[in-house]
Formats: sequence, structure tokens, C-alpha cells
Amino acid sequence: MPNDVAARQPGPPDRGRGPAAAARSAVPATAAGSLETPASWRAAGATLAILSVSYGAPLIVVVGLATMQADLHTDRSVLALAGALVWIGTGMGGVVMGRAAERFGMRRTACFGAVMMAAGLALSATGRIWALYVGHGVLIGLLGNGAIYPPLVTYVSRWFDRRRGTAIAFISSGQYVAGVVWPWLFEHAIARFGWRATMLGFGAIVLGAILPLALWFLAPPPEVVAPVRRAGRVAARRAPVLGLRSGTVQTLICLAGFCCCVPMAIPSAHLVAYCGDLGIGAGQGALMLSVLLGCAFLSRQFWGLFADRYGGLRTVMAGSALQAAAIGAFLLTRSEAGLFAVAAAFGLGFSGIIPAYVLAIRDLFPPAEAAWRVPLVLLTSMGGMAFGSWFAGALYDHFGYYAPAFGAGVLFNLANLSVVGFLVARQGRPGRRQDAAALAAG
Repeated sequence: MPNDVAARQPGPPDRGRGPAAAARSAVPATAAGSLETPASWRAAGATLAILSVSYGAPLIVVVGLATMQADLHTDRSVLALAGALVWIGTGMGGVVMGRAAERFGMRRTACFGAVMMAAGLALSATGRIWALYVGHGVLIGLLGNGAIYPPLVTYVSRWFDRRRGTAIAFISSGQYVAGVVWPWLFEHAIARFGWRATMLGFGAIVLGAILPLALWFLAPPPEVVAPVRRAGRVAARRAPVLGLRSGTVQTLICLAGFCCCVPMAIPSAHLVAYCGDLGIGAGQGALMLSVLLGCAFLSRQFWGLFADRYGGLRTVMAGSALQAAAIGAFLLTRSEAGLFAVAAAFGLGFSGIIPAYVLAIRDLFPPAEAAWRVPLVLLTSMGGMAFGSWFAGALYDHFGYYAPAFGAGVLFNLANLSVVGFLVARQGRPGRRQDAAALAAG
């Protein structure tokens, strides 16, 4: 199996629009000097389909939270932790599996992840708490989604140069396709067959869908990283980014990602249970989650175009501001119609944030470092998702209602805006946009 990355000579820099374009460096695969071909969109379409399936695995606990709590006689936060471990495992696994994909190819890495995910669902279906934690944290998260989502984001980014933001937004919409399709199906399957059988059945779907998609469509990408002498790599990492040390900028982006993903996780993980507490049926709660994620899918395409024009950091700031307003609105309404409206608004706001972080990394740092910088940002972001999911459950167990969790989400979102605003302000100053990518390519 050929590796996804091979050594070739560097070509001209990306000629995309907006402030993000100058920081991108890619190797052209065509005489026109662009990486993008019909094969690029075939790879992106297959990736979207894979993620639309893989993101369904952790939703079974979300939809079946109340049912599983009654069946297992445990606290809600105990089960919420199982879902949270998926995010932690995915982030940690992405750092390791990103390098594995560089070495063994994306096809093999994605197939390995699908097998591990199916095994994790089978283990979790035994119903023991330790099995839920190992099945979700290690098998579904670390070795499953960790081998699928972060490596695939980097993989697809290497198929594109002019419309990289649009492509990343497109494939990241797999989370929301899963959110539209699977909650409703899971709710009916759990009611008819039970949550254990639902997990086993979905494990079979994971294998039947992801394995052929990975084997047939995940060809090696055209963008390759030219070999760079060790001294050149060290110099690139030490080059200033936004007038700061590259490590400082990476740390701030990771911190911002953690803070914005804490509130992002609260409605995503607890909306169905929150509706149940308000007397709204589980079917309506699952539909509301589908509306939230459906609106996120539709708006994510807008955010991709926005990111291509204005850059990753500015897209993060705009999306985070809308998310902050929506998470605060959950504190102001308890009616079913009002919650549907707020859920839709929340989906419109938060959907472009994570792809914009990926684009910001590709904007500011050398392409040779994408295989570890992108998974590192996703690790901290998913750590925020995990903490937010668990923390909301813990606050609910302590107070008996969800208002404190939504209030805490607002505070984390404001912290995120302060960090991103600082970086955007530095990006806007003349002479502050030097990127290590230019040094590495030169």
C-alpha cells in the first residue's frame, strides 16, 4: 500500500482568496498549479459518508441516556462520562493515528478504526460500567474515531488549496449528517429492541459502510510535503507567527478550542435529557437534536466559504460569538417551540468553529507540521467536548436542573472569545502575519 505522502519538489504557493491564502503552501498536482481535481471531491464525498456513520456511535448514549440510567441504576453523570471519553479518546488517538496514516496510508488506518469502533460497541453492549468506559473511551474513541476523524481532516486538506476551507467544512458536516439521521432511528430502535441490541446492530452498520468506502475511495492525496533539512524544520518552528513564538500561538489556539467546545458539548449531549426534564417527550427531544445538527450542517457550508474569504481565526471568532448568544438563550426559554428555535440558532452558530481551527493551523504553520498540529488542536477541542459533557451531567446531579450548566457554558464561551480576539487583533496589525509556512517552503 503506498503511503499518503511521498517526497516531491515544492511548487508555487496557494493562490486562494482572502487573508488566509498567503499562508498556505502546497505542491501542485496539475499544470494549472492547483491541487483540486474531480478526484479531490470524490475523496471529500467518501470522507463525508464515512464520518456520517462514525459519528453515530457516541449518539446512542446521548439518545438512550435516560433509558440506560434506569436500566443500569446509576447516575446520569456516570453515563455522560462514557460519551465524554469518546471525545478524549478521539483527540488522543488522532495525534498517534495521524502519524500512522502518514506511514501506512489512510485506507488502512480508516479500516482499522472501523473494526475497533465495532468492537467498542459490542463491548459496551454488555452493560457493565467498566465496559462502557473501555468500549467508548478506548475502542470507539482512541482506536476507532481517533483513526478516522483527525487523520481524515488532514488527509482531505491535502487534496485542496484554493477551496480548502470549503472542503474541510464539507467533510466535517458528517457529524451533523449523523445527528440528523441517527438520533431518530436510535430512539425508535431503543424503544423497540433495547439499547444493547441497538449498539450491536450499529456496529454491523459501521463495518458494512466504512470498510468498502475506505478501500475504494481513500486514494493517496496529491499534496505532498517536500523533504526539508533538519535545520530548516527547526528554523520554521522557531519563526514568529503573528509576532509571537509558534508554540505560544499553538497553545493559545488549543486553549481557545477547549473553551469553545465546553459549551458546544452541553446541548449536543444533554438536549434530549433536558427536554425530558421539562416534560417534552423523548421523540420530540431527539427531533430537536436532529434540528440542531441539521441547521449546523446547512450553515457549515456558509462557514466554509466565509473561512476561505476571511481566514480561519476570524471565522472562529464570528462563530463563537453566535454560539455564546445561543447558549445563553437556553437559559431564557422552557417552551417546546422556543427550544426548537434556540436549538436551530445554536446549530447555525457553532457549526463552523472546529473546521476553522483546522484552517487556522494550515494558514499559519508549515504543511509538514499539519500531521501533528491539526490532531493536537482537535485533541484539546475534544477534551473541551468531553469536559463539557461530563461537567453538565455533574452540575445536573448536584443541582437537579440544567440552568447552572448553561450558565457555565456562557462563561467558557466568553473566555474563548477573549483568546481568539487577541489573536485576531495581532493578525490585523501590519507585519504581524509572518508564518512559518513560508520559511519551510522556501
